[in-house]
Amino acid sequence: MQFKRLKRAPVILVLLVLALVGGLRLSNPDFFDRLERMTYDLRVRTAQKFPTPTATNLAFVSMEESSIAAIRHGLMGRPYGLYWPRHVYGRLVEELSAQGAKAVAFDVLFGELRPDHAPVEMADGSLIESDDFFALQMRRAGNVISAFTDEVTPPDLFTTNSLALGDISTEKDSDGVLRRIKSFSLKWHPAFKSAAQQFGINLQKARIEPGRIFFPEPNGKGIEVALDADGNFDLTDFVGDEIPKGWKRHDKPFERVWDLGIVMAAQELQLDLARAEIDLAHGQIILRGTNGIERTIPVDSNGYFYIDWRMTPTNPNLLRMPVENLLQQDKQRLRGEINGLSKPFRGKLVVVGSAAQGNDLTDRGATPLERDTLFVSKYWNVANSVITGRFIQRATLTTEMALIIFLGLLAVFLTWQLRAFTASAATLLLICGYIGLAFFAFVEFRFWLPIIFPVIGAILCEHISLVTYRVVFEEREQRRVKSVFSKIVAPEVVNELLKAEKLSLGGARCEVSVFFADVRGFTTLTDQMQEQVAEFVRHSQLDAAAAEKCFDESARETLETVNLYLAAVADSVKKYNGTLDKYIGDCVMAFWNAPVSDTKHALNCVRAAIDAQRAIFELNQKRLAQNASREIENRARVSAGLPPRPMLVALQLGTGINTGLVTVGLMGSDAHIYNYTVFGREVNLASRLEGVSGSGRIIISDTTYNHLLRLDPKLASTCAELFPVTVKGIRNAVRIYEVPWQSKE
Repeated sequence: MQFKRLKRAPVILVLLVLALVGGLRLSNPDFFDRLERMTYDLRVRTAQKFPTPTATNLAFVSMEESSIAAIRHGLMGRPYGLYWPRHVYGRLVEELSAQGAKAVAFDVLFGELRPDHAPVEMADGSLIESDDFFALQMRRAGNVISAFTDEVTPPDLFTTNSLALGDISTEKDSDGVLRRIKSFSLKWHPAFKSAAQQFGINLQKARIEPGRIFFPEPNGKGIEVALDADGNFDLTDFVGDEIPKGWKRHDKPFERVWDLGIVMAAQELQLDLARAEIDLAHGQIILRGTNGIERTIPVDSNGYFYIDWRMTPTNPNLLRMPVENLLQQDKQRLRGEINGLSKPFRGKLVVVGSAAQGNDLTDRGATPLERDTLFVSKYWNVANSVITGRFIQRATLTTEMALIIFLGLLAVFLTWQLRAFTASAATLLLICGYIGLAFFAFVEFRFWLPIIFPVIGAILCEHISLVTYRVVFEEREQRRVKSVFSKIVAPEVVNELLKAEKLSLGGARCEVSVFFADVRGFTTLTDQMQEQVAEFVRHSQLDAAAAEKCFDESARETLETVNLYLAAVADSVKKYNGTLDKYIGDCVMAFWNAPVSDTKHALNCVRAAIDAQRAIFELNQKRLAQNASREIENRARVSAGLPPRPMLVALQLGTGINTGLVTVGLMGSDAHIYNYTVFGREVNLASRLEGVSGSGRIIISDTTYNHLLRLDPKLASTCAELFPVTVKGIRNAVRIYEVPWQSKE
């Protein structure tokens, strides 16, 4: 049975690792998602080094610092500040229309009318409001796409004179990088907006289903609005029989406002956005045109898709011109000075947006390309993707899980079949090969293969876990117990441990009593001795060699002193069959009930602490008695030109004890030093109690005290309960007791 269990162990280990990695991928913690997005950004930047064909009919009319300055200095006949009157944009539309632009898309929100702007004088001498002039030019051009967001809808004056609305919402990922856009937003009917405000409905969480729209509520219930066969709702469900003037009883609950870049491309390809086939469940939106053209946009369940940042603002296929140049040409055209005027924007899909910095027009931020990118560039890149039919396609969750399983099992095969070094080299080659494939797939096909979970989660974790298994659990020759424990437990404990066949690094949970004892005053003693030697060296004007000898002698005596005290504590630990864990500077850590069971571990631990305090007290008495003879010795040393030996000081011991469940086991490997130790919350608490014990005191926790009540009621009755203390790392205050140790004799 033992042989069979060992053979099954690596299989179980492999399956556990795969299950863990798969579970992490399903939960997709933000940390791992950020790492994956970082690899995606690197692939985007790499793809920029390999140019691919792009659309040639895209243009950018930029609002630059020079544009702001030109208009401020009177380009439009009078100076205007940063917030330009609407007729400025009207003149821009007028010029682009004159040049034959196919579409003019504004990445500028016009959220309200501005009657405060000065009127515009027309050719016949009449005056027209600035907003009306802009709307007039929109109507005449017939190709203007106005900006829209969920928060800001253009006034009806602009909406009715626009060709369409285009969504310019920007939603960054959690790391502040813009990678995706939403293919469309919903412009809800005013009745729904009013109901949302009245009943606290979140329109963004609406579930649009056949025959109804469902709005979930925080209480688990929801509000349902019925739809007829044509997808219309009944307004009387909202307002009763009195229908507001201008509203229809049966109307669409919302209009889809497509991303500005999609609307631009739809103009070029004659795509019918109103008849788009939207299948978010299967991750696709199909757009069809009257000329037989079809485009399929890969989206997630919320309608987002990734921007292919193929065209930077400096791309040679992108026509770019500042606003002031076009406004100047419009002035010339109005004056009849058309000789020499070209029409570079003929047939172009034009985006009007900001490239300025340091003002309210600034629209920049982090993208996969760089930390300071013009956000307006997302629209012509989206339009380019739709026009060329080339989109970024991310691997599905099913594909990613299949990759995790396949690559994980391949790593298992290599690790299990090959020697350790060869297996590691082969695994490294596998990782490099897969990463290379992922980069190639993105650069050539814009296909996003995952890297983090398949590489780190599957390949590396499986390889490391199996290598660890082979090194730890399949080594025939284990270190014997005596080589590990002979110096940390009493000889009789070692003899009992030698009965075990082998040691295990696995660890186990076990209730132990943990003991921390710190020698108080040692740091001060060290400083004082150093200062005394330094003063003697200066006073005696010793040369370098003699001074070094004095310092070395002082260091030896310091070390002998601390070893003397630590040895006294260690002897007490072993006397009561404790396990000496380690020395931490001038502190001793020990524990009871492991590796050998001790049903009275709490009592033995406390008795060892009492014994250690008494041993330190006796040691101090002896040291103080030796000071008389040391005074005589020092007079002789000074006469001989030697530094006086410092007077022996009495150091104290502060002790903290706690009992509880900890993790206990061997830390280390065959190639290095084993350390049989414990760790966990209860160990930390024991250490904290040592910190509050002061000098010459033993502080125990409430748990240890309860053990004493059961094991030695007489000793427990002598303990004094102190005020509860709050210690670092422990949320609640801890009840503590002081154990007396002085003999009553």
